Amino acid sequence: MSSSLPPDLARTEERVLVLGPAAGDRARCRAVLDQARLAGHFCATLADLTRELQLGGGAIFLTESALSSAPPEGLARLLRGQPGWSDIPVLLLADHGDSPLTAWAVETLGSLTVLERPVRTVTAVTALRSALKARQRQYELRNHLQAQGWLAAVVASSDDAIISKTLEGVMTTWNAGAERLFGYSTAEAIGRPITLLIPEERREEESLILQRLRRGERIEHFETVRVTKEGHQLDVSLTLSPVLDSYGGIMGISTVARDITARRREEEARREADRRKDVFLATLAHELRNPLAPIRNAVHILRLASEHDTIPQHLIPIIERQVGHLARLVDDLMEVSRISHGKIELRRERVDLADVVRSALETSRPLIEAGRHELAVTLPSEPVQLFADPVRLTQVIANLLNNAAKFTPDGGRISLSARVEGTAAVITVRDTGIGMSPDLLGSVFDLFIQGERPAQRQTGLGIGLTLVRSLVQLHGGTVEARSEGPGLGSEFILRLPSLRLPGREGPAPESLERSGADPPTGSRRILVVDDSRDAADSLAELLRLMGYEVQLAYEGLTALEAARQYRPDVAVLDLAMPGMDGFELARQLRRVPTGNRMRLIALTGYGQEEFRRRSREAGFDAHFVKPADPGALQAVLTAS
Repeated sequence: MSSSLPPDLARTEERVLVLGPAAGDRARCRAVLDQARLAGHFCATLADLTRELQLGGGAIFLTESALSSAPPEGLARLLRGQPGWSDIPVLLLADHGDSPLTAWAVETLGSLTVLERPVRTVTAVTALRSALKARQRQYELRNHLQAQGWLAAVVASSDDAIISKTLEGVMTTWNAGAERLFGYSTAEAIGRPITLLIPEERREEESLILQRLRRGERIEHFETVRVTKEGHQLDVSLTLSPVLDSYGGIMGISTVARDITARRREEEARREADRRKDVFLATLAHELRNPLAPIRNAVHILRLASEHDTIPQHLIPIIERQVGHLARLVDDLMEVSRISHGKIELRRERVDLADVVRSALETSRPLIEAGRHELAVTLPSEPVQLFADPVRLTQVIANLLNNAAKFTPDGGRISLSARVEGTAAVITVRDTGIGMSPDLLGSVFDLFIQGERPAQRQTGLGIGLTLVRSLVQLHGGTVEARSEGPGLGSEFILRLPSLRLPGREGPAPESLERSGADPPTGSRRILVVDDSRDAADSLAELLRLMGYEVQLAYEGLTALEAARQYRPDVAVLDLAMPGMDGFELARQLRRVPTGNRMRLIALTGYGQEEFRRRSREAGFDAHFVKPADPGALQAVLTAS
């Protein structure tokens, strides 16, 4: 019997049920059972036997006289009503082996053994033990069928695809989970090769799997790709086991396939979140170091100047600008936090769209002019009124203009137009900048997202467009980004509910063109190159106070020309510059006359190992992170 059965049940199923013996036969039966060390239960009537047989029994023992009084047909019906796995052995102690009742029993009672009187005790014991062994095999079959039934229920209800296949890879079973996962019905899948589910480029994978399984190996959590009936590819985790026959040989393969597509997406999302975090932290460090560099230079200059009782007044605006930049970074971070926690309250009022646009232009004009961009603004001829927070709406438009200025190469074009469509005010900001790929378009409003262009002249933390979307949504509007692709510019379309007042004359359409001024041109000779003029000018003045002769350049091409004319001993280069970045500039400087003797120093806001490695590969002799310690910088200059 199965060892998993409770002890009481096992004893019940091993007992011999004795039907209605006469007084003399009862004693003989008891003696036989005791000698065989078998449990027995005496049933006075057929009803008692029926009840006990339902509880369990190993064999039925009865005499010919008990059979005649049962009545016999009742016993036959009882035996015919057994479950399919059951055919309980019956031992009949007959007075005459050729009696009509015995003959009837042989024909009717199924698994019957006739013991003709007189019968030796050893014969009876042997017959009972053989009957109980046969009954034990029946119970084992029952337990196996029950286990199969339970397994079938588990397989049928499983969300996983559970598939059996031959060693040749032909599918033989297919559960409901497989139907749901792969889209094929059982009739469509059974008899077809497993390669039906395997992408063409992974067919070799199946051969390797079959080789391992034929060796008896079990394969767990094998992550791969499978294809559905509709042609969609799924990420799946496979567990494959060899199926053994009764002799221990491998007769087939069982496969459990679990869809891990959602898990893979979650893992990718976590990796992307980690990547964004790393990019944000790197950008934050860069953005904080950039304004700190001129501040530190200015402080050191003030310290040196104080020894001569002179205070360079032009340093004060530098410090003011850079401290203001730091304050704006902190303000942007706080804005995102407040919006995320629902703590932004709009102070709505009736405002004129043209006034809001003009206010945004005042905010963004310095950045636009610094890039020498051409700006065109077109407003409706009639007043367009909005029910909005004028400060927040100015912030939205200014952020869009700033974004266009940052991501457009110097001398580009930016346009802002406003119009009314139905009940909506539509504001469009276009630029001729670096554009966006389709992937970036899908996430451009997400937090800390920026185009992958570290060498471009761009500042900020990737927060501005997130603020734009959040503030526009608080106003009940929408914002949309468009681009034909990288290098083809970008377009942002803002839609807000309007309160247009028809019939009133407003300001005429406004057209504005602006261009910034050209950058200025031009003991150890030092060339300082940085697109941040404050950083470059303050460092140059610091170096001059240290006794060095300094030439300035604010971008790569100018720096190359200056290097040819000026022949510096040392070049201090920013890395993240528009057009030609510091890495390429370093390689170009090595090619100019005296370039091999020139000492190259990187001075940048990027301190990660990746940027240090790239600076070494580009030929830099030293790498400083802004704001550099003037003493450490001077030590390198002196050593060179």
